[in-house]
Amino acid sequence: MAISEELQRLNLISGDRISEVFDDKYSDILDYVFATPSSFIEEMWSRYTNGQASLNGSVFEGLIACLLYRMGVLPIYLQAKLAFVPNVDFDFVLYAEEFGPIVLSAKTSLRERYKQADLEGMMLRQVHRRSKSYLITLNSAEAIRVRRKVGSGEVLGLDDVILATSCEFDELITELMGYTYIVPPQVDVISSSKVIT
Repeated sequence: MAISEELQRLNLISGDRISEVFDDKYSDILDYVFATPSSFIEEMWSRYTNGQASLNGSVFEGLIACLLYRMGVLPIYLQAKLAFVPNVDFDFVLYAEEFGPIVLSAKTSLRERYKQADLEGMMLRQVHRRSKSYLITLNSAEAIRVRRKVGSGEVLGLDDVILATSCEFDELITELMGYTYIVPPQVDVISSSKVIT
């Protein structure tokens, strides 16, 4: 069986073009032995460096999904919508008993796209006050620049910006592994002890 079939069965990737990339570059992705999460991303991304620019984001998301799966950080919600946070599809949502939603946005490069993740994080916090929001990237200079903005208060919706090939990424994955993940509770839109009809 091709690796893409197994990854699609696990819902870690989807689509024909992504499947072709994973079959070509990542046949060992579920068995590859790695020392740290950052070294896993670094090795896997280096295999792809000559790939199609139009697929970069989807491949990066697939690598992060595979890593989270391998590290046992489950359940993972991909391209997820959250109740009362309109018009936002989050790249990854984990639901921790301790905080509620933990959102991971994956961007191979940031430029001005960090602003979208910041806005989404602010919208998230309007509804889920204890939630956490992280932006994960592959661009070192942009990560440092936006991280400074988080530290100075210019960026309010993100808890941190993390370079996926750094020790900070290893620390984030270790932190995520320490939480208890649950299926989110169903939300009653209205609750009342008295209803007049």
